[in-house]
Amino acid sequence: MSTYHVVTGAAGFIGSNLVRALNASGISSVIAVDNLTRADKFANLVGCEIADYLDKREFLERLVAGEFDGAIDAVLHQGACSDTMHSDGRYMMDNNYRYSVQLLDFCFDEEIPFLYASSAAVYGAGRAFREAPDCEAPLNVYGYSKYLFDQVVRRRLADAPAQVAGFRYFNVYGPNESHKGRMASVAWHFFNQYRADGRVKLFAGSGGYADGEQRRDFVAVDDVVRVNLYFLERPHLSGIFNVGTGRAQSFNEMAESVINACRRLGGEPPLPRAELLARGALEYIPFPAALVGKYQSFTEADLSALRETGYDHPFLSVQEGVERYVAELMRRERGG
Repeated sequence: MSTYHVVTGAAGFIGSNLVRALNASGISSVIAVDNLTRADKFANLVGCEIADYLDKREFLERLVAGEFDGAIDAVLHQGACSDTMHSDGRYMMDNNYRYSVQLLDFCFDEEIPFLYASSAAVYGAGRAFREAPDCEAPLNVYGYSKYLFDQVVRRRLADAPAQVAGFRYFNVYGPNESHKGRMASVAWHFFNQYRADGRVKLFAGSGGYADGEQRRDFVAVDDVVRVNLYFLERPHLSGIFNVGTGRAQSFNEMAESVINACRRLGGEPPLPRAELLARGALEYIPFPAALVGKYQSFTEADLSALRETGYDHPFLSVQEGVERYVAELMRRERGG
């Protein structure tokens, strides 16, 4: 019988990058699982080698029916509703929590590795970003759905017959995210704003931070994928781990990096922030009322647990990662 690696959310942002990385490592027997109600996501899988594509509901039905018993080597679960402003809590919990529990049950029964996407949203507005219950206080139902599943994993980890590894992704940016619309990274939004209007809009000061100085741990999808493959190749490693750079950088830095990458690639010299402001390339807009009390003004991954596994690869800074990303966006813009 043929065996497969399953990637859920395979047509999505992180999932599609992960499928490409699996292909590059010599794994082409991939079952891609997703929900193509948003049909434009299909483009993320063009050029990928997969053995089959299944809708997420069909996959679960066939899984429960026993059709995949003995046929799967590992499950890399990236699928989720990631819209932090989504108001249908029932859908969020069914899609993000219950579906994940069923996949975990299958992997326990089959004794195969289960790698899954958690989120830094579990930390809410806290100032400590360590994988510990006393640091966790989600601000929205998306964060709660991830938080609740992490609790299930913690309770069951000691009895796990195979690897279970959860990754709390911080603010991920990179290729294949355009379908996410408003939930795409600020790097993507800043690029499109600058290309369309010659300016980038940032939130004015909020939460004790000056204009544009709210800070996040922005992590390139390249690094996220690298961490996943590191664990996949080391099935003795289990637990819940932060995946960020370990360094908070401001939205101002992100905007400057995007604008100056566009300028360099267009043959223009980079400009300091003061000059960008003077030219109107940076603009501050009022902080949205809908985000008051639901916004993380600061995130910074504590990487101690990840580093203790032996993962010592350096993470890309915003300046490094954005330079690569903008070059890719401009290449795609030209139809290359």
